[in-house]
Amino acid sequence: MTEVTMEKIISLCKRRGFIFQGSEIYGGLAGIYDFGPRGVELLNNLKREWWKANVYDQENAYGLDTGMFKHPRTWEASGHIGGFSDPLAECRNCNTRIRVDKALAEIGVNADEKMFEEDINTLFDQNRDKIKCPTCGKKDFSPVRKFNLLVKSNLGDFTGENIEPVYLPGEACQGIYLDYKNIVDSMNPKIPFSVVQIGKAFRNEISPRNFLFRTRELEQADTQTFVRPHENKEMYEAIKQNRWNWYLSLGIREKNLRWKQHERLVFYAADAWDIEYNFPALGFDEMEGVHDRTDYDLTQHQKFSGVDLRYIDQETGEKYIPWILETSVGMGRMFMAFMSDAYREDNLGGEMRVYLALHPALAPVKAAVFPLLKNKPELVEKAREVYLMLKKTTPQIMWDDNGNIGKRYRRQDEIGTPVCITIDFDTLGENPDLKDTVTVRDRDTGEQKRVTISELPMMLG
Repeated sequence: MTEVTMEKIISLCKRRGFIFQGSEIYGGLAGIYDFGPRGVELLNNLKREWWKANVYDQENAYGLDTGMFKHPRTWEASGHIGGFSDPLAECRNCNTRIRVDKALAEIGVNADEKMFEEDINTLFDQNRDKIKCPTCGKKDFSPVRKFNLLVKSNLGDFTGENIEPVYLPGEACQGIYLDYKNIVDSMNPKIPFSVVQIGKAFRNEISPRNFLFRTRELEQADTQTFVRPHENKEMYEAIKQNRWNWYLSLGIREKNLRWKQHERLVFYAADAWDIEYNFPALGFDEMEGVHDRTDYDLTQHQKFSGVDLRYIDQETGEKYIPWILETSVGMGRMFMAFMSDAYREDNLGGEMRVYLALHPALAPVKAAVFPLLKNKPELVEKAREVYLMLKKTTPQIMWDDNGNIGKRYRRQDEIGTPVCITIDFDTLGENPDLKDTVTVRDRDTGEQKRVTISELPMMLG
């Protein structure tokens, strides 16, 4: 099998309208990407399937969409102002900044961003002779310092003094904690219950890189499951299994997934695991985190807000701060994983082709309708009739009459369209036995079969 490279994925994403560099006409903006016409459809399909699995298919799960801006004390309570930072060192020769924990990891030294500044400086000093500046190749770096990733805003500040800065969200899930009491009061949920959100987050990354893997603007899909204190183990394992199975159900190959347990837990966590995906050029790295956060988050917000956030058990009258089991995945990383996993190159009919073997539920175009020849009005008229009929029930239907039929197939293969429907002269009754039938071609195998027009809506169903 041909190797799947990051360069091939990026090229396909640009060529077929999946992903564009942000502000490209001005030279681009580091760590910012735009989802093109095909990309936004795939992204929306991923969100829809994720939402279905985590809200509609669950009991006692509630969706939420919180405002992007939060009261500044939110980020004090969550620890982001004091502890949301990455270790940075600067090349003294060319001023390129590197993220030290990642640079150490590349030479096999285990470090992470949660280490104290003194400890990571010690590790860095021990290994300076092995780390080169990625820009100029020198080995002359400044000491390591912690760089806070929160992005400041001047929302509501008309003085220009920035005395009480407001921040763009460093993570999306904080809105769930802020609305926890409102959900309890309005929905009267029974423990255990979940609150689910897809929201924006912003991080002033030192060195955004690797396409969608590390960006400065991202979307996070989060679930927070509230459970009774110390009744976390069984639910935690069930959540882990559900998330793993979800990826498999939508076509991710199991050989490209693995679990990794965190070696260093933050002080409040009971357990933390990542689902890692085998990304092109990166190897296995974090895609989704599943965390047992105990009662830390609500306890912090109760302390900083002065509002009682205890849950009252309606049957026993018991009051307690629930523990939280969290899942969190960056939609960009998820998108990148599904694109990478679906990318294929093969030889079909004596020609090399590229195609995306996307699950039909995720494909940005569900089917493409062709007239065999675009210069035959009777074929075009019938094909338009079929196209418009299907579009009523399946909006993601594409019309394509540009070029010969082989080129049309190749274009649809590259965007992952599961089936192509061709209207030919037999459809019109040239062969009476085949009147009102069409040719349906399968993306993955290239095999073709004839079906009646009336069967198409159910087939795409």
